[in-house]
Amino acid sequence: MKYKEIQALSDADLAAKLEEGRAELFNLRFQMATSQLDNTARVKLVKRDIARVQTEIRAREIAAEAAK
Repeated sequence: MKYKEIQALSDADLAAKLEEGRAELFNLRFQMATSQLDNTARVKLVKRDIARVQTEIRAREIAAEAAK
């Protein structure tokens, strides 16, 4: 998911996307541990998406504090 797409999401959507990404990462790690994972590059992509979502959430928190 591109960062521009993430910026367009609402706060609730960001929280849902973060939870979804963490669940997917857990499942991918589980598959890797049991040697069932075919596409190991997917782990890196999911981690990157999680980081992008966390970055946007933090940027919104900083913007809210600055607005006060």
